[in-house]
Amino acid sequence: MCSVRTTNPSRRPRLIAVLSLVLAAGPLVAIAAKKGGELPLDTTGPAAPVPWERYDGWPETDWSGFNTLARQDVSPKAGTLIAVTEPITGDPAKGKELAMDRKRGGSCAACHILPGAELPGNVGPDLSTIGAQSRTDEYLYNYVYDPRVYNPKSIMPPWGTHKLFSPEEIRDIVAYLKTLDTPAQFASPHDNPATRGRDEPERDNLDPIDNPGMAVLEEGEALFNRAGPTGKSCASCHEKPAEAFKTWAAHMPRYEPRLKKVMNVAEFVTRHARPTTGDEFLMQSPENLALSMFLAHQANGQPIMVDVASPGAKEAAARGQALMERGKVGQLNFACFDCHVAGSNKWIRGQFLTPHETQLGWHPYYRTSKGEIWDLNRRIQWCGVAIRANELPPDAPEIGDIELYLSHMNRERKMNVPGIGH
Repeated sequence: MCSVRTTNPSRRPRLIAVLSLVLAAGPLVAIAAKKGGELPLDTTGPAAPVPWERYDGWPETDWSGFNTLARQDVSPKAGTLIAVTEPITGDPAKGKELAMDRKRGGSCAACHILPGAELPGNVGPDLSTIGAQSRTDEYLYNYVYDPRVYNPKSIMPPWGTHKLFSPEEIRDIVAYLKTLDTPAQFASPHDNPATRGRDEPERDNLDPIDNPGMAVLEEGEALFNRAGPTGKSCASCHEKPAEAFKTWAAHMPRYEPRLKKVMNVAEFVTRHARPTTGDEFLMQSPENLALSMFLAHQANGQPIMVDVASPGAKEAAARGQALMERGKVGQLNFACFDCHVAGSNKWIRGQFLTPHETQLGWHPYYRTSKGEIWDLNRRIQWCGVAIRANELPPDAPEIGDIELYLSHMNRERKMNVPGIGH
């Protein structure tokens, strides 16, 4: 119970309101307010390596001719309808090979059921009988070349306009589609995306045997207590991290006026360590991931609740929403909502697309398919590379805006760090 005394009754409601905001924001803000200032924060240098270089093992292709989250005016626009006056007589065998070629943006079977396809997806309609549906050659050709001429909001890539397939190759694909007139047969329920189970083993993400990320959590705790170049450690100011950070990570990211951008846990670690412990923990370095995981872990069980109403935060959340809804990026021309709203709870080949309101609360996490610790920034970066877009550095304002809006969409979900997933 807290009481407030003042000699001016008219100031009491305002003072109580301010104190409530401070307490709701967490002990770190309360400590700064008690000291009469803001928490120390480096606002001059970048929080990520410069120049930014893509991770080892990721594709090295330069997709600078297509939109990124930061540039939405680069990709070729939809053209006009291409007239097809003669029946298309391409090579169906070559067309089938192209439609199944996973090196060409994942292949048609990534999103559509096609006869004989391995683990076909169901984000798009079943194409196993498209040849019997009285579609004209002109319609089929243009829909493959650039579906935006029919549907400006289509989530299908513009295969021709973005030069994933040549006009000749698209003619072969159309010739193949015209041969499809029999519903696909599946050897097992697993092959059918409508009946395929997710086949994910049950794991206790806080069990050190099930989750190797728990070992990294221990590294984070050691870093928290280790003195840096200034002779101080995190523990020098926060002796009881379980109390000091009990709710803090659940309220992150937040808009930081000093940076004029959204700052998440990882960027805070970088910028707060410099003027306090003297450590240089750049975002996505092993030390940053470990310490970020330790701090987020202290908020386990707390509901996510970020500020999207105050000045700066409101505008950032709106930008994040716009990017997720309409921010088409990469050679495949996808926006976040294309997969995680329109395609949610469906399959892109063997990958199940989760809805966006179930995606937070467990980062950083151990990614089993890579054997690595990933934070949300890296996951967003990989989404871009997977759809053939040049990724932004992890401290990019656009990534912060998306994380703020995504956190708001995941409000009330309980923190449970470190996570584990494929």
